[in-house]
Amino acid sequence: MTETHATVPPGAPVFPPGRYGRRRESGRRRPLTVVLLAAALLGVLVLAATQLYSRYGDPAYDAQVITYDDITDTGVQVVFRVTLPPGGTATCLLRARDHDGAEVGQEEVTVTAPGGDTQVTTRHRLTTTARPFIGEVLRCRPAA
Repeated sequence: MTETHATVPPGAPVFPPGRYGRRRESGRRRPLTVVLLAAALLGVLVLAATQLYSRYGDPAYDAQVITYDDITDTGVQVVFRVTLPPGGTATCLLRARDHDGAEVGQEEVTVTAPGGDTQVTTRHRLTTTARPFIGEVLRCRPAA
């Protein structure tokens, strides 16, 4: 004969007391821990975003390749335009790659805007270790 209780719905299994351990109480499950973990995660994300923006995300320094020409076995001439704050100075990283995509030359170039100009067009000869296929500007940042 099975034991029935008034609080157990019909069809629900009845377990012998003490046999399967203690049942969990339904209710709060440490919301303070969850809130603290969420706040720590948010803090780490804000710190990472700030670091990445300061390193790569300054929109005041922007470069655009106009053309690359005069390609020889030892170099390429890159003509590019840099947008920067009025009278500012930027350091731009130029790169040359061969036909297979391998980097054959890299150099940092400092560009200064004369007077109150915000755009500077610069022509620079980039020396390479092999015949380049393309010359490009990877990034520009404020000069240190």
